[in-house]
Amino acid sequence: MKWVWSKGVSALLVSVMVGGLLVSCTNSSGNEGNKLKILHNWNGSNGSDNITPVEEVIKEKTGVTLEWEYTKGSETEKVNQIFATQDLPDIYTGPAWGGELDGIIKAANEGQLVDISDKLKDYPNLSKSIAPENVPPALYEKAIDAYGGKKYLLLQNQPATNEDGMDWLYGFYVRKDIAEKVGVDPQSVVTKDDFYNFLKKIKDAHLEENGQPVFPLGGFSNGWAVGIGNTMFFPGASYVDKGDGTVEHSFFTKGYEDYTLYYRKLLEEGLIDPEAFTQTDPIAKEKINQGRIAILAAHYPAILDATKEYTLSHPGSEFIPIGPLERAGVEPDRPVDLGIQGNNVTAITKNCQGACVDAALKFLDFMASDEGFMLARYGVQGVHWEMKDGKPVAKQEWFDKFSTDTTMKLRKNEGISIGLKSLTGLDRINSSAGGDIWAEPERIEAMEQARKILRPNGIQVITAYNPSDVITKAPEWEMLKPSMDRMGDAWKEAVFAKSDEAAMNMINELREQLMKTGYEKAMQFTNDNLKGKDRVTVQMPN
Repeated sequence: MKWVWSKGVSALLVSVMVGGLLVSCTNSSGNEGNKLKILHNWNGSNGSDNITPVEEVIKEKTGVTLEWEYTKGSETEKVNQIFATQDLPDIYTGPAWGGELDGIIKAANEGQLVDISDKLKDYPNLSKSIAPENVPPALYEKAIDAYGGKKYLLLQNQPATNEDGMDWLYGFYVRKDIAEKVGVDPQSVVTKDDFYNFLKKIKDAHLEENGQPVFPLGGFSNGWAVGIGNTMFFPGASYVDKGDGTVEHSFFTKGYEDYTLYYRKLLEEGLIDPEAFTQTDPIAKEKINQGRIAILAAHYPAILDATKEYTLSHPGSEFIPIGPLERAGVEPDRPVDLGIQGNNVTAITKNCQGACVDAALKFLDFMASDEGFMLARYGVQGVHWEMKDGKPVAKQEWFDKFSTDTTMKLRKNEGISIGLKSLTGLDRINSSAGGDIWAEPERIEAMEQARKILRPNGIQVITAYNPSDVITKAPEWEMLKPSMDRMGDAWKEAVFAKSDEAAMNMINELREQLMKTGYEKAMQFTNDNLKGKDRVTVQMPN
């Protein structure tokens, strides 16, 4: 799963002198022990311009103030950059998968992070978040319990129960008014050909908004998540079942080739916004707010947030789901396979020493408590919400303010929906808290309607071993990884190629490079270690 945030940076929090000097704890790096620098490594995330009411409560409860840095760009590049330059925060938090996770694991193995194993007994909320029963098994082996008894990483936002698992409803969504204008029922679009023909009808309608063309298909920054049509060509997981008890990477399959050439055709025929794979998040959202995108690919909450302003001023232009589209090699009545796991891994870097480590752990343990969880999600009790019949309920004045705040800046200035949400331990939003108390009834209804359409057979949460986690332990991985990391870029380059032949040459060149850097031996290692275990070979985006 991937989250979408908007951009911005909070101001630095400073100590003041009142009637004399306030002395702060200082660690061996010169950092003030009562001020914690946090890197929130999510592209496009942001916070408040000033200290928020929520952060004031945190300061009162834990004694720390927070200084935030938010990432604008590639999360993988950012995590590699901070350790290469040693421009380190005190606390790092970022995605719990892919290259970002690999980068933070590498940092742990290199001694760049603080070992907290001897301190966890004093912080029960943190201990609970990484207990074996609360972490997916392959992730536990790869990232949590992988250092000879030492502990460096915390897992955040792992669903505490199935009830708390968030289905983000990834898919393609079309503006309702445009679907009606071109005479297509979005639920009649099921096959690859249906989807292509739908895009073609939109293009042939020559739609414009304020004199500018409407693109049939678009996405958010850097192509997220335009490529989710891959599930029409192979089962969606990075590794596919070969039928002989082993797996191979989908990059080597015929389905991957068909997927690449299909998207190349869409781009060549002007059915995709040509800037979709290179644009920044603000540019993407500007196009959406201008009404210039007919079909969006992403998860539904991101679409609802990004289109709220336009929809309010253009009734009937809300985005509704397409399909559900066919899934390659999957029985039509199969529940949707979702890899629901924690969103974040969090670590204390070596920049934080001595009193700073204790301050960081105290802060993180508080955020992972029930009080901290609801503080980050709901705001300050008695100010923004109150308890009624044992459940948190939003105060009407704040609900009204937030519901008309299309930029979400107001709630961020209160300390809600900022990076703190990524530091709240196990996700118990439904089992222990009260759900999303800030969601408007219209949003809840839209989500429920989309769920009925896209999940006719329900969902099943993946608990199997992911080959993507196992292969990183292969002896060849260090040599192989740079080639594996090239897959996403190679696919984009192939999509922009001048011909199908040129596109396939690009794919085949990387395939050859993968073979030269140890792919076959690494896959043998992976398959050997997966014998007798359930493997992830079917997955929908989450």
